[in-house]
Amino acid sequence: MDIPAIKGLLIDLDGTLYKGHTMIEGADALIHTLRELGTRFLFVTNNSSATPEKVAERLNGMGIPAQPHEVCTSAQAAAFYIAKRLEASRVFTIGEEGLRFAVMNAGLQLVEENPDVVLQGIDRQLTYSRLSTAVGYIRQGATYILTNPDVLLPSDGGFIPGAGSISALLQTASGVRPTVIGKPSAILMDYALEKLALPAEDTWVVGDNPATDIAAGNAAGCRSILVLTGLATQANYSELLQSADCKADAVFDNLHILLEYIRKSAAQ
Repeated sequence: MDIPAIKGLLIDLDGTLYKGHTMIEGADALIHTLRELGTRFLFVTNNSSATPEKVAERLNGMGIPAQPHEVCTSAQAAAFYIAKRLEASRVFTIGEEGLRFAVMNAGLQLVEENPDVVLQGIDRQLTYSRLSTAVGYIRQGATYILTNPDVLLPSDGGFIPGAGSISALLQTASGVRPTVIGKPSAILMDYALEKLALPAEDTWVVGDNPATDIAAGNAAGCRSILVLTGLATQANYSELLQSADCKADAVFDNLHILLEYIRKSAAQ
């Protein structure tokens, strides 16, 4: 089979390389092989709550080799977008450590008054008072940026409200729709491509969720590989792709088959 060259990969995490706190079989071998082949890759996540260091620490703890500079989060992409696209500097955040770290690392100011931007991610310590303050700033003209639209997040007890659920409240109260950074938006992918230093046509997106991973790859002009390791299964992947109105260039049952595909691409 003639396999297009794979020069770079943007790899999803939850559902693709791990589930909860357990590595998906073959994830460690996949990353080891990418290093051996010299194939560029990044771990790309909608998660805005953790710093790259924390994400890499979690991956290593599960046996998946990772370095902080290989991690690309929606928080990092949001901070970069604010600094470069909006040329704004004063940011009021609703979020956790990873979001605040990204804002400061981009040279932006974390402020409590008179912000240029309200930047919102998931915040599991959120108060009604802080929500009210954010609504007021947005209604007064601050630009509203959302790290990612995920409505629910998996947890040990089932599912908890995600950044998208908090955003639903802010949008209803303010009447303003945010600029979305994370998947399925192309903004996160464009940031990752710049960090990877490869054009979209040479880069493949790997993920388990058609509505986020594959749709984002399509939006950014990348090829995409759907792995049936998480949300998508043999029973539902065609329906999920159709529902998300997106197309995967390849669909693989597991990471071992993906790894063989990558090896064959490198050998051509």
